[in-house]
Amino acid sequence: MTSQRSADAAGPAAPHLHPTPTPIGRLLGAAGLMAVVVAVIVLAFSWPAVTSEPKDLPLAISGPDASVAQVETAIDAKAEGAFALERVDDRDAAVAAIERREAYGAIVLGAAPTDAPEVLTSSAANITVAQTLTALAAQLQAQIDTQVDAQVQAALDQAAATIQALAAGQAPPAGAVPPAAGAGDGAPQIPQVTVVVTDVVPLADSDPRGTGLTAAMFPLVLGGMIGGIGLAFLVIGAVRRVVAVLVYSAVGGLVLTGILQGWYGALQGDYWLNAGAIALALAAIAAPITGFVALLGRAGIALGAVTFVLIANPISAATIPVQFLAEPWGAVGQWFPPGAAANLLRSLSYFPAADTAFPWLVLAGWAAGGILLSLIGHFRTAGGAEPDAEAAHADDVEADAAREPALAG
Repeated sequence: MTSQRSADAAGPAAPHLHPTPTPIGRLLGAAGLMAVVVAVIVLAFSWPAVTSEPKDLPLAISGPDASVAQVETAIDAKAEGAFALERVDDRDAAVAAIERREAYGAIVLGAAPTDAPEVLTSSAANITVAQTLTALAAQLQAQIDTQVDAQVQAALDQAAATIQALAAGQAPPAGAVPPAAGAGDGAPQIPQVTVVVTDVVPLADSDPRGTGLTAAMFPLVLGGMIGGIGLAFLVIGAVRRVVAVLVYSAVGGLVLTGILQGWYGALQGDYWLNAGAIALALAAIAAPITGFVALLGRAGIALGAVTFVLIANPISAATIPVQFLAEPWGAVGQWFPPGAAANLLRSLSYFPAADTAFPWLVLAGWAAGGILLSLIGHFRTAGGAEPDAEAAHADDVEADAAREPALAG
């Protein structure tokens, strides 16, 4: 009796709610949308590899005007538009241009036709371009061999004509020089001209293919995104988020440099300078994401993913030269953190003479812009109807509010 009375006092049992099946129209729309998203991702990541081709790669060249013009003609015939030749005074100037990353390589021609040409490469700049220049050296060697063979054949023909004329008691042909006494059989001397290939800035023995440096770029982008997303939801308060991003970036820079340089040997040069570059790269990605979230809520995560993964990363030229990408996207990619970070780390590791002001400024600008967005988002919500803690999770509140009428019905 008591249990019955307690049950009556508790009222009728709440009805069991079954989730409403998704309408067919929404189902088809969601499936189609996901297919489009996958297609966009595939296009974003495959487009640079599919469409890349060498175009106007800066290549230094020195030597006599006639020899340079001959080589330019040969290069245009073999690889039209692939190289942009820049005249320099001598070999030292060509080496300096490579070390400053103003040229991917160089062709040094001798003053005399019998002087061996030299092709300068830089596998640290890009191993694919270095291999292309090595193949170009082989083509130059084949052209020189053809010219030498033609000269030797002409000399042999002339010598044969001279011998026949002397044997018949006639004067040698015009321009022919009779063999001097004691000159042996009078055979022409064959010049030995061999094209020399020199790797001016080679890759380190610990990373002979350069794969460690290039493979680290995309995880670096993901690391910045994960840090920014995590801190945006784990830390409340604009100033605290800024401090958290700075601490995360500093610690991440030290740890990642220890792995990439101390363990893998993918990075070269000064440890602390590399750590500072990686820390600034992490901050240049994480800070904007926290700023996007402060302004837009969870929509800021999507904006950050599209910006850094689908737009900036494919055009970063982290694995290929900037000139391989269709214009102007290669140059545009250097204004985003992935491209600037890849450019900066390569210069710090192998090209200390290169100008690194631009990538440093790009990374610093993105980091400062992200911090500014976080502060703007804080002051926007502080003067309004919702505090900073609620603004970061505004989407959750809106979703709960939309769900309540359905439960009440």
